[in-house]
Amino acid sequence: MKRVSLTAVLLASAMALGACGTSQNDRALSGAALGAAGGAALGTITGGSPIGGALLGGAAGAAGGYLTDSNDVDLGDPVWE
Repeated sequence: MKRVSLTAVLLASAMALGACGTSQNDRALSGAALGAAGGAALGTITGGSPIGGALLGGAAGAAGGYLTDSNDVDLGDPVWE
């Protein structure tokens, strides 16, 4: 039960922060980075593969960031700009 709630919190955080940036590419990059970090952490916590988790999380984060609009969630310019 504890792992399920931690997973839900990490996924919700990744999706919320996946919309960082002002352009579609910025949101996709930040979403991929956050998703990969969250996926690797989840893979490690659940006893799975951190690399597999990072790949899946990165793909989900990139998709979430790419498919959002800057009006959905706008947390400002990304760090690299």
